[in-house]
Amino acid sequence: MALNKVLLIGNVGKDPEIRHLQGGASVATITLATSERYRDRNGETRELTEWHTIIAWRQLADLAENYIRKGSQIYVEGKIRSRSWDDQNGQKRYVTEIQADTIQLLGRRGDNPASQPAPQQAQPHQPTTPIVNPADLTDDGPDDLPF
Repeated sequence: MALNKVLLIGNVGKDPEIRHLQGGASVATITLATSERYRDRNGETRELTEWHTIIAWRQLADLAENYIRKGSQIYVEGKIRSRSWDDQNGQKRYVTEIQADTIQLLGRRGDNPASQPAPQQAQPHQPTTPIVNPADLTDDGPDDLPF
């Protein structure tokens, strides 16, 4: 038996990169930072940050495009995928990514930069559509844990 499962909670490092492919599929690349704190031998607190590349397809890519911004805190569940290719100079390149199966927005409503209304410009006869955060549609209680 084998298991390839990744669970991450972290902060988005930059706005997601969205690509729309032929046939209507979309893919998002999200840069996610996870940090841990520890004390070294001298008793000083250190912080170690790991950067992860998250790949989200179709509906998850649409979620990323509409609601995830730099600074958003998200929960990601997925699989580790490694791939390689030859670059323009013939060098073999390798990358390890997380293929997302689930993404949940975390934090409170005001914590997510995408939930903030965009500045309105006066344009006559233009109706405005409010941004709705999917996390606002359910009430899971006072905590923001994904489980």
